[in-house]
Amino acid sequence: MKDVYIEDISKYVGEEVRLKGWLYNKRSSGKIHFLIVRDGTGFLQATVIRNEVSPEVFELSDKLTQESSIIVEGTVREEPRAKGGYELTVSNVELIQLAEDYPIKLKEHGVDFLLSNRHLWIRTPRQNAILRLRSKLINIIRNFFDEKRFTLVDSPILTPASCEGTTTLFETKYFDKAAYLSQSGQLYNEAAAMALGKVYCFGPTFRAEKSKTRRHLMEFWMVEPEMAFYDLYDMMDLAEDMIIYIIKRILKEGKKELKELGRDISVLEKVDHPFPRITYDEAIDILKKKGFDIHWGDDFGGDEETAISEEFDRPVFVHHYPSEMKAFYMKPDPENEKLSLSADLLAPEGYGEIIGGGQRIDDYDLLYKRMVEENLPIEDYKWYLDLRKYGSCPHSGYGLGIERTLAWIAKLPHVRETIPFPRLLYRIYP
Repeated sequence: MKDVYIEDISKYVGEEVRLKGWLYNKRSSGKIHFLIVRDGTGFLQATVIRNEVSPEVFELSDKLTQESSIIVEGTVREEPRAKGGYELTVSNVELIQLAEDYPIKLKEHGVDFLLSNRHLWIRTPRQNAILRLRSKLINIIRNFFDEKRFTLVDSPILTPASCEGTTTLFETKYFDKAAYLSQSGQLYNEAAAMALGKVYCFGPTFRAEKSKTRRHLMEFWMVEPEMAFYDLYDMMDLAEDMIIYIIKRILKEGKKELKELGRDISVLEKVDHPFPRITYDEAIDILKKKGFDIHWGDDFGGDEETAISEEFDRPVFVHHYPSEMKAFYMKPDPENEKLSLSADLLAPEGYGEIIGGGQRIDDYDLLYKRMVEENLPIEDYKWYLDLRKYGSCPHSGYGLGIERTLAWIAKLPHVRETIPFPRLLYRIYP
């Protein structure tokens, strides 16, 4: 008898197989027990018929509790009425461990309760689908950069200085010195791009933002490409190509998960070239016409980003933000130094910024001046300044947040469901 996974069950119609997993749900009709078994790859109905199994197996099936670990043997057959189209006619059930008083019942629970039991919540079909979609999204992104011949360069998690401003740093001790959890791998990526041309890093980033919005996590994952000899428009072209590549493959490879989540994919099917591109000034005009009390120089919050994206049926770039709004390394527009060579990509349906990036300052004197203006500790950034002394060139890059992107793709109400164990403003358990 062969051990199989539920995701492969269609290959074994008419054969006797063995499944190892957990009881998700159970219902009975006197002479038949219907066991819904999950094994991490899917859910399958296993039917235990009184007259076709031993009394001991039938009695055991009746005693099984939610999330008990079991081994089930039986014959696979097609069953159009069952979810997935297949079921298992059971010949034997072996109990591995009987779960007692499982806290998450098959009913509605409050979000706070579910988050406190996140280690168990991820066992449910919806959370299974989201985490599988996340895995596919990450794999697709890696494939995109592999196909574009980028080199993966891992950036450090512990850093001696800030990348995105000192107000959102998590500080820790590095022996007798202060160190910080990385806000971004960008600065190290710039060094790598000067060595390898086209690079990307992919990993966790940390922002101590005291925000409770549906778009914010304290720990999230970013993919950050950095490219030598790319200007702002080259960067936007690459970002557009990447998003289209992601969506087209997700629509093919994530069909099952998107269906489980009830996602209307018609919005995703519209994601194609060209993405609209509007300036910050044009975005301000849109918002004013919509009645927003906003002025030039103001940053966009969630409501503003939603209002802008509502004007378009696909992601939209907003570029040339005011220089004062952007980080010290962002290059000013040579034609108007009040503007920066920066761009954000706003997702449709109110999901806001999923990509932020731009062209970096490549001139030593200008970068040094900006760092002094920002009151940054020059000694900590000496290596970063070196990049402008030894073969500097135009270069650009961006960061894409995995959680916000997944929230948009799956149309989730909050990013807390997009990562296995979310770190929120007032929550670090479990």
